[in-house]
Order: sequence, then C-alpha cells, then structure tokens
Amino acid sequence: YTLVSFTNSSNKGVETQFKNAGLTKYFDQRLSIEDMGKFKPHVDAYNWAARKMNIKPEECLLVAAHGWDISGALWAGWRGAFISRPGAQLYPLSPTPEINEQNLKLVADRLISLP
Repeated sequence: YTLVSFTNSSNKGVETQFKNAGLTKYFDQRLSIEDMGKFKPHVDAYNWAARKMNIKPEECLLVAAHGWDISGALWAGWRGAFISRPGAQLYPLSPTPEINEQNLKLVADRLISLP
C-alpha cells in the first residue's frame, strides 16, 4: 500500500501534528484540501486527491473514524474502512464501507487480506 494522509486541516497544521507524533516517516505523502479549495466530503476533494496520487478513485481506500468522511469517499467511488470509535457512526443513507472495525489494528489486520 501507499500511505497518504488526506485532511481538511492546513498543510502547516498537519506537518506539525505529524512531526510531534513521530508519524512523518510512515506516510508517503500528505494531502490537504488547502491546496484545492473544497472541503471533504465534497466529491471534488476526493477526485482531486486521487489525481494527486496518480491513481483511479476505485484504487483508493479511505480509513477514517468520521461517518461524513467515509460517505464522501464512497460517493466519489473510493473504497472505505470505518473505525467505529465510541460515539462514531456511519450515515444510514450512505453506502456501507467494506471494512467496519472498532480500532486501527483490526482495520490493518483486514487490509492485509484484501485483494
């Protein structure tokens, strides 16, 4: 997998968070909607991110703990993995993501077995 962060936060904010958390070395790229001008869950944001990664939307899989973010990705033709943390929920009128687990470790275990 290519690991890319994709956020509505600013480039500077994400850079600072990643450095402080020691995560920078684990990601191939960081994408911020600050560079394109439309916030997620707008479908154009996900289409822009796929283009930036030089892949088709159906080759993207968003891992998120926000129902609105998973919904936007699925509506844009992406695949989805939802982390159902306490209080988080999927939107009932949205398509269902292929992965729905309680924590990131369980999502990662499921990703290992995906085609």
